[in-house]
Amino acid sequence: MKYISTRGQAPALNFEEVLLTGLAPDGGLYVPEQLPQFSVDEIAGWAALSYTDLAFKIVQPFVGGCIPDADLKAIIDDTYVDFRHPAIAPLVQLDKNEWVLELFQGPTLAFKDFALQMLGRLLDYVLERKQQKVVIMGATSGDTGSAAIQGCKRCSNIDIFILHPHQRVSDVQRKQMTTVTESNIHNIAVEGNFDDCQSMVKASFNDKSFLPADRQLVAVNSINWARIMAQIVYYFYAALALGGPHRKVAFSVPTGNFGDIYAGYLASKMGLPIDQLVVATNKNDILHRCISNNDFSKQPLAHTLSPSMDIVISSNFERMLFDCYGRDGAAIKDLMERFQTEDVQITDAAFANVRDLFDSHAVDDEQTVKTIAEVYAASGYLLDPHSAIGVEAARAARRNSDVPMVTMATAHPAKFPEAVMKAGYPHEPALPLHMADLFDLPERCTVLPNDLAKVHEFVVDNITA
Repeated sequence: MKYISTRGQAPALNFEEVLLTGLAPDGGLYVPEQLPQFSVDEIAGWAALSYTDLAFKIVQPFVGGCIPDADLKAIIDDTYVDFRHPAIAPLVQLDKNEWVLELFQGPTLAFKDFALQMLGRLLDYVLERKQQKVVIMGATSGDTGSAAIQGCKRCSNIDIFILHPHQRVSDVQRKQMTTVTESNIHNIAVEGNFDDCQSMVKASFNDKSFLPADRQLVAVNSINWARIMAQIVYYFYAALALGGPHRKVAFSVPTGNFGDIYAGYLASKMGLPIDQLVVATNKNDILHRCISNNDFSKQPLAHTLSPSMDIVISSNFERMLFDCYGRDGAAIKDLMERFQTEDVQITDAAFANVRDLFDSHAVDDEQTVKTIAEVYAASGYLLDPHSAIGVEAARAARRNSDVPMVTMATAHPAKFPEAVMKAGYPHEPALPLHMADLFDLPERCTVLPNDLAKVHEFVVDNITA
């Protein structure tokens, strides 16, 4: 399988090459030239598979022979050994035809473990085989950083530099990153917001000249195709558990960078019957404004009780727009370049394509807290604020109550005690046993100004692999 850029001016790559590449040289994001297609009968035949066996069926076509099947299967099997629930992604029923898919059973209690545990093992395999050293740079609004560190920390061929906005992630999120003290792990607290961190990472990929000649820069943010690929699996897994593919299923996804819900879009294009995808956002609602009213303008960043979604620029939305524009790379290049300096709208035809499968809803902090309280009172189930936004958006935007609605529960409530306690929960929700000593561990973190040159200087001075 080959991968092409959304902006149409970069060479096609194979899977191994795209794994080690962030942004394409033309500033675009890599997507498969063609998606694998699965028939209803083929999907139905997977109903009894374990999560890891299902993951192999879905991931293998994307790898395209770059990794032998036996090695790929071993990588996938190893990816989920540290997940705390035997189902890997268990479904919990809230009400009639209303479910949450618990995507927080991994080692860092967030959905990003699904992708980053796999990405770390894929990188470990490929770099060891090539005897290559790389630098990972990533930006995080809270969860990506800890999941990337846990997924990649054991690889001796990688130096990891994770940027997070200083004092704008939760205490649990920060400690999950800064208490990992291996010499190849570096946490940078940038005196800015998440978009500042993400802009630094993108700028670094656009101009890698700051790095030593023997180092390649690798992305762990959701611009890395391997992350999207891994997330496709749990859409199939949930649908099969609820009667799919002979029965359609709907999904509501709390999202800021659009990567998680884009994986659902791909699942539908690959043959999974999905009735509806609900984009659930907080006050930072560019995705909701675009999907509901074709308003693709940037607005000032707001800080909310759901900080992992405090994002103004949704990187992966470009991947879906590429399809909505008929895979016209020149049109996407023009649109995204104008987006940097002016308010833009997408074409009527592209907007119609977006609305075919997607609905959206924005939820403010007050309603988020209210939903946490209401769901807990009704069912005894405690949602984190991001998952609560997903549940509220599902209820507000649902097209058909006869179709099972699955909300992606993207984080454990213990990661966001402020929101949970505002909802009336009597104490901070407890961390799972394996993380009970988190706040007793020493931290290592460097605070840097919102200055790309200072960040680059720190990276170069701390390369040790």
